[in-house]
Amino acid sequence: MTSLKAGDLVVAPFTYSDNTCDYCAKGLHISCRNGGRYGFDGVDGGQGEAVRVPHADGTLVKLPVAADSALLPSLLALSDVMTTGHHGAVTADVGRGDAVLVVGDGAVGLCAVIAAKRLGAERIVLAGRHEARTGLGREFGATDVVAERGQEGIARIRELTGGVDKVIEAVGTRQALDTALGAVLDGGTISRLGVPQYEQGPIGPAEFMRNITLTGGASPARAYIEQLLPDVLDGTIAPGRVFDQTFPLNRTPDAYQAMADRQVLKALIRP
Repeated sequence: MTSLKAGDLVVAPFTYSDNTCDYCAKGLHISCRNGGRYGFDGVDGGQGEAVRVPHADGTLVKLPVAADSALLPSLLALSDVMTTGHHGAVTADVGRGDAVLVVGDGAVGLCAVIAAKRLGAERIVLAGRHEARTGLGREFGATDVVAERGQEGIARIRELTGGVDKVIEAVGTRQALDTALGAVLDGGTISRLGVPQYEQGPIGPAEFMRNITLTGGASPARAYIEQLLPDVLDGTIAPGRVFDQTFPLNRTPDAYQAMADRQVLKALIRP
């Protein structure tokens, strides 16, 4: 350990990496040759009073704030949901003036709205049906909300936009992918952020003839933290607003159950 000292406040991405291998050099820290996930292969789980972080020099990012900073929730979001939403916008190649569809109103989908707006998207359609969440999505930059699902939802999105060039799919179900494929224009790009809950998808001749690009995947969060950090520090983005309830560490199972039951959008755990 050379870059940090006892007492430093840090943010840790959801995987560890050495930040020196060829994959890390490409910004693909999720594939680090010496990296891995917390809670596997004898490595501590990521939620506890103390955690041993492998390759700490390459994994942890020092924060220039105190532990009681009001920015802490947004800084914590850089460990996963904000960097994942940003990954979707980057891999979809969102740029100035784009029309973007975000499928899913969970924490990652809402952060994808932030990311798309940050990269200059002009129109952002958020597909979701939980009013409290989509309301927050509007505050983050969504210009339209579509609550309908399936073919009805696709028809509504196309009615609003005529179809979109960029889609960020942040759910992981086959229905969400079908929505993305139905809404995207020929030659468009779909970035998948939701962990797939299916093994087979529609990649046959019909999709082939449309020249659609499928991209996305697990976020290399470490690659993005330092890119997004200045915007959190100066208040340009506030992804910490996705944390809508706080739990003490000894109630972590309750926090996960509350999220699974859709009672909580994103739980913040405090020691």
